Amino acid sequence: MTGATEKQISARISATALESFIVRALVAAGLPREDAARVAALMTRADLIGSDNHGVFRLPQYVERIHKGGMNVKPSIRVVRESAGMALVDGDNGMGHLVMEYATRVAMDKAEKSGVAWVGARNSNHAGPASLYAAMPLEREMIGLYIAVGNANHMAPWGGTALLLSTNPIAVAVPALEEPPVVLDMATSVAAYGKVKGAASRGETMPEGWMIDREGRPLTDPQRAGEGSLLPIGGPKGYGLALMFSLLAGVLNGAGVGRDTVDFNADQSSSTNTGQLIVAISIAAFCDVAEFKRNVDRVIRDLHDSPTLPGVDAVRVPGERSHAIRIERERAGIPLHGTLLERLDALAARLGVPEVRATN
Repeated sequence: MTGATEKQISARISATALESFIVRALVAAGLPREDAARVAALMTRADLIGSDNHGVFRLPQYVERIHKGGMNVKPSIRVVRESAGMALVDGDNGMGHLVMEYATRVAMDKAEKSGVAWVGARNSNHAGPASLYAAMPLEREMIGLYIAVGNANHMAPWGGTALLLSTNPIAVAVPALEEPPVVLDMATSVAAYGKVKGAASRGETMPEGWMIDREGRPLTDPQRAGEGSLLPIGGPKGYGLALMFSLLAGVLNGAGVGRDTVDFNADQSSSTNTGQLIVAISIAAFCDVAEFKRNVDRVIRDLHDSPTLPGVDAVRVPGERSHAIRIERERAGIPLHGTLLERLDALAARLGVPEVRATN
């Protein structure tokens, strides 16, 4: 389980109850009900797969940004440039979930005709975990690849101290036949900043290796995160990836990058002009779909059958843990930490909507 431990869990909420609460809150904040329902479904899916720092945890922040004019509740999301295998979407500062769901649908529609489609987005916002959008093309027997420029700079260039890069995540989803799909979702930093926020909200410390201060010393107090920098994965290699993702999902789309990035944690009223991209790849354009998926199964099983090092119980592939968490949470409910539940109750009171209710 991610986020809260069993000892810290105050309630388990059914996915249906949580999704209904998010809809109520977003409608009260000003979103049209249809849009609120689409965002709520994606936010709840994030919690179901264990992305606890990117689901309902973000709801109070989203509502605050809406109230302070930081997001457009009635955006005109549209394609502004396109050809057979690409498109550029302008999100009109709408909620990132709406922008990226739209962009992903455009990419899938185009990939059905062209085999592969790359769709960039600008004037978007935080959209939850990267895997939500990489996994959408699985619905149409496609592979999905998603990259985003993070909504705040928390990482310095390798060897530097200026915060000019974000966590810039990448996600790739590949379908299998009998096995669960392989879904990689990772930040280019050792830890996503959402984990830092989550640790701070629960009063926890961070492990050494997540952040360093301006002198290069380990920083473990999440309340002091503003004094330091997240570390990139693999040292200079992670820095290189973060930079390239900024260029591909940001500069190419005309979105905010580097010194133009708006910290949506500190500034609730300015447009973030978030840049994202989604690539949809039709498997049928390359080979027989069933044969491909059987071969993915074989690769997965070969990995599972690999002898393990001492102390390792099993070899796993990306996405297995999220798949298991989803099964467990669909059965037992989504766990909410006491501090988060208090924040959601306070939000409900401010908005004048019924509180979220526990299943047990």
